[in-house]
Amino acid sequence: MKTVLGRELPAYIEGYGEVKPFQGAVSNERIKTRKAVKLTSVIPRDQKVLASLDQALDKLNIIDGMTISFHHHLRNGDHVLNMVLEALAKRGIKNLTVAASSIFPIHAPLVEHIKNEVVTGIVANYMSGPVPEAISRGELKKPALMQTHGGRPRAIESGDLHIDVAFIAAPTADTYGNINGVEGKSACGALGYAVSDAEYADKTVVITDNLVPYPACPIEISQVFIDYVVQVESIGDPRGIVSGTTKITKDPVALLIARMAAQVIQASGLIKDGMSFQTGAGGTSLAVAAELKDIMKREGVIGSFAAGGITGYLVEMLEEGLFRALFDVQCFDLEAIKSYRNNKQHQFMSASMYGNPHTKGAVVNNLDIMILGATEIDIAFNVNVTTGSDGVIMGGSGGHSDTAAGAKLSIVVTNLMKARLPIIKDKVTTITTPGESIDVVVTERGIAVNPRRVDLIEKLRKTELPLLTIEELKLKAEKITGVPKAIKTSDKIVAVVEYRDGSVIDVVRMVD
Repeated sequence: MKTVLGRELPAYIEGYGEVKPFQGAVSNERIKTRKAVKLTSVIPRDQKVLASLDQALDKLNIIDGMTISFHHHLRNGDHVLNMVLEALAKRGIKNLTVAASSIFPIHAPLVEHIKNEVVTGIVANYMSGPVPEAISRGELKKPALMQTHGGRPRAIESGDLHIDVAFIAAPTADTYGNINGVEGKSACGALGYAVSDAEYADKTVVITDNLVPYPACPIEISQVFIDYVVQVESIGDPRGIVSGTTKITKDPVALLIARMAAQVIQASGLIKDGMSFQTGAGGTSLAVAAELKDIMKREGVIGSFAAGGITGYLVEMLEEGLFRALFDVQCFDLEAIKSYRNNKQHQFMSASMYGNPHTKGAVVNNLDIMILGATEIDIAFNVNVTTGSDGVIMGGSGGHSDTAAGAKLSIVVTNLMKARLPIIKDKVTTITTPGESIDVVVTERGIAVNPRRVDLIEKLRKTELPLLTIEELKLKAEKITGVPKAIKTSDKIVAVVEYRDGSVIDVVRMVD
């Protein structure tokens, strides 16, 4: 057994392999060189466009045990993953590993493929819906592998995650394989999570519902990485791909949390010319952005960049001159797509550029301020966004661990209680992000600062903000909710949680 952050982990996990334990948010232990890309040659005048997905599968020669990959830019509107797996199941292919950057409720048909052992392995950065529920029940043959948005390209580029065939859903593609995400009926914006798949897979197939004459314009992923192009009727449902708008919460408790978070940021001294910022697309996170916007306007501050998944609200801040640029790995709404298409200051970044710790510099390393959420937090500031309080997988790191590690100030904003359960516990159910990367927890009933941040504690003591220890916050919640009962799990490991460097930070066990 190996001890990681006070937890016993096995030295070897069947279906995963040797466990390399987490050794800290900044560690050089796991650095590898990039693997060589397997090259193929396209003869002049060869045609890449194929008549159907079946013709592509005939050429690809996919066999039992291979790893196939998908990106998640179509989110809960994606048709491509289900389409490909249905076709492979009809061919009798078994024992596939699906490496999807994220999995959503629309991918429910995967459950049947898991039961039939068409799919026996899953690698993802985030999962919600029926698929993670089935995994939590122990239905997947091998433990699922949960990575981070930066950890996934690291794994692909180093060879830790070998992809036999990448299926790239493309809102627009030309006849030679150049693709973009800003044109077509299924436009989703930046395709940042698809780049490493396209570049490093043995074979890469573009699937599009908007085939245009050569050359497509703009080009996000180049023809030089693409083997085949297949046109289908629909790659996704636009209603699930993007929301029309992302909105700031109107909940008074969430607005209070956002206001206090902005006051913490102001007290930190980081609101100044050249600052950088990232937040999520949730209502409370956007409310923090709104508060920050007011402060920046009032003080005449012009920031360097905002980054991550981009929303219309960050676009508005760019257009009002509050930031000089946006770095975009994925667009969350229609305004973000429009801006990305039309504004040269709204720049593309791959997932590797965004958060890969083993490059010569990820964007997260230049973040000043990061606003994060949490399912659970413990008294060591470890954060869980992977499992619910019932132990069932309902999320994953995404960029949580990557941004927390890189930012100068990482703030978790959360209600102290949710569904009459305390958010702060002695130990979180699953560790997603280590406490050493979390600086502040802001709740409606008080603010806790990581004891590591003595400098920040001193600054906040000069304000009127309700500063408490994390233990005091925990007791406040428990006086209202009582102490929650510990969940019961079996010994069976259903998922392995990797930190961004490929080390194992925790495991998920099957719930009894």
